[in-house]
Amino acid sequence: MSTTSPPSPVEAPARRWPAGRIAAAGVAAVALALTVVLHATHPNALVTLLPAPDMRDLHVDFDTFWHSAVALVHGTDIYDTGAKLRNLNPPVLSLLLAPLAGFASLTAYRIFAVLTLLLVLGAVLAVCRELRLGRGWTAAAALAMLASSPLHGTLLLGQIYGLLLVVLVGGWVADRHGHPVLGGILYGVAVALKPSLAPVLLLPLVQRRWPAFWGGVGGAAGATVVGALAAGPSSAVDWVRMALSEPVPDVLDNAAFPGLAMRLHVPSAIGTVLGLVVLVATLTWIVRRRADPTGTAPWAVIAAGLLMSPISWHNYLLLLWPGILVVVALTAAGSTARARVGALLALPLIPVSWGDLWQDTNPWSPLARSLYCAILLAYWLTLLHHARASASHTAS
Repeated sequence: MSTTSPPSPVEAPARRWPAGRIAAAGVAAVALALTVVLHATHPNALVTLLPAPDMRDLHVDFDTFWHSAVALVHGTDIYDTGAKLRNLNPPVLSLLLAPLAGFASLTAYRIFAVLTLLLVLGAVLAVCRELRLGRGWTAAAALAMLASSPLHGTLLLGQIYGLLLVVLVGGWVADRHGHPVLGGILYGVAVALKPSLAPVLLLPLVQRRWPAFWGGVGGAAGATVVGALAAGPSSAVDWVRMALSEPVPDVLDNAAFPGLAMRLHVPSAIGTVLGLVVLVATLTWIVRRRADPTGTAPWAVIAAGLLMSPISWHNYLLLLWPGILVVVALTAAGSTARARVGALLALPLIPVSWGDLWQDTNPWSPLARSLYCAILLAYWLTLLHHARASASHTAS
């Protein structure tokens, strides 16, 4: 009697990564490699310049703010101080920084830099805790932030993005915990400090969340009035005049569409119109999807506003990290979306010495120098894509 051997078991096909995950991993790997190479070939990395005592040329933004704060304390014009740069911030910032006017400029800068670092790390950790992210993602987010070029630039120049990040995160957390008025007020204070963030107040308007909207309007108006009264009503007029007359800078780290237009040698107004289209499309998308105002929606609107603004420095990217961490909380482990988040956390590591690789005679330079605009655009697309309906809307 012949016997037949049992059929060989069919081997399960090898599990393959989707193309999206492969692409995201490739982008992250390239970003990390570029970061290492650029830091190795350009020894004057931003982070190595932090201890330098040069206030006028290195820590120039804070030097400008400090001079205005000193002028406020002494009752003189906060916009005519002899600082190297013009102060383009509203008077309320000078009031907020007035306690540092009693220190020498370098000492005040170092205090502010340490405070900014603590605020940024505290905001990242607070967002991770709010979203109940695991230790792995929390550590990755904190380390990526510490190594990022936007944070290094913010600390070196002495910019206020750490303060803005904390206020925005406070507004977002308050909204998530059922306090829309408080959330709106905090968003409004952020707008008073940096008016280019004003589109965030359009979100409760188009969603007809009136308590949050009027809280935002009240917070912005109240902080603006307090600052104007402290510095003198004429200071507010001077600030408006300067803000409206400031030209669009054609520099590497202006990530806004008007800056992109300047690099491509077309009128900056075209970039402004394109940014306005992006903002309107963002708000329309959010309304139609009945997006959760405590998810990625506010961060998508902020990103759209930054694309439209005449000046959106690459360092503004700090303000969008909470929204990217929301994407992690909304998606499954091992998903393509999380791989994209990994790439988006890696891209800001690329230092601004990237611009040194591209000379004016190189025909690819205008496009290559727009890397930071491309990164901001990628953040906006990701945040908008993950603007989902809230549970209450889904159930209705």
